[in-house]
Amino acid sequence: MPYVDKSITAITTHSIGDSILGSDPDKTESASFAGAWDYAVTYFTAVWKAAVLGILLGSLLQVLLPANWLIRVLGKTSFASTAAGGLAAVPGMMCTCCAAPVAVGLRKKNVSVGAALAFWIGNPTLNPAALVFMTFVLSWKFTALRLVFGLILTFGVSYLANRFVPAVQPVDTEKLLQQAAEEEQGSFLTRWLKSLGKMTLYILPAYFLSVLLMGAVKGWLFPQLGEATGSSIILLVLVAIGGMLFVIPTAAEIPIIQTFMAYGMGGGPAAALLLTLPAVSLPSLLLVSKSFPKRVLLFVSASVVVLGVAAGIVGNYLL
Repeated sequence: MPYVDKSITAITTHSIGDSILGSDPDKTESASFAGAWDYAVTYFTAVWKAAVLGILLGSLLQVLLPANWLIRVLGKTSFASTAAGGLAAVPGMMCTCCAAPVAVGLRKKNVSVGAALAFWIGNPTLNPAALVFMTFVLSWKFTALRLVFGLILTFGVSYLANRFVPAVQPVDTEKLLQQAAEEEQGSFLTRWLKSLGKMTLYILPAYFLSVLLMGAVKGWLFPQLGEATGSSIILLVLVAIGGMLFVIPTAAEIPIIQTFMAYGMGGGPAAALLLTLPAVSLPSLLLVSKSFPKRVLLFVSASVVVLGVAAGIVGNYLL
């Protein structure tokens, strides 16, 4: 329902609100606890409902969904499993941090790296609500650019990430199913509360502290982007890295880009942010760090930056 209301707002006013970074992108802020706290309060006010939902879903799927179905549909390293994970993400419409607990829960149920990544990345990048918003707030060109590079990231990069998993013995599906059956012993409520407690104790502290950190350094990550009218590779790389690390609520990249462009930012940096801001973030990477091999997360992070730069190059000519 909030997305329906916001879609109507986007269609009628060509805006979905103010930028979470402030109304003046040329005002560089120094790192401070006050700035970090203000950003954290603004951020969590926007996402707390989705964050709670993500933790609940991540813990519930560990004790509610049939283990045999998850392993057989999402447990393989094939493109079919990756595609299933990516398609399952489309109706989720969560930001990268809110989708992270669900990805953690999927990995705990032995879902493959590719399928879990596709679900995690697909939630923010293929969010149909965000695509509707940007069509009416920015333009259809932004939507087309986001959709093309979002599909490459969600399905292509996630599938290739399976190759970065350390070599292990072939998966014994029957053994996994037997272990899952043993874990499902006991009452549903007891198993769920145990799963919920572990997830909450691990996720909440790392989530809060990393958002504080991003709030403190946002002035360094995005220094005077309103003046970023150029399109050099160095500029696009710096913008893409900043966008990859920074954390935002769902669809917040749209008013951020709208505000930056109103102050003169060029199409190249705007296109780079269009993909890198929602895809992943340092907080979300920390949240899933124990569920994926480090080399996989490095590959995903580098891929987001590279695709962001590529989107920036295309955007320089298209937007």
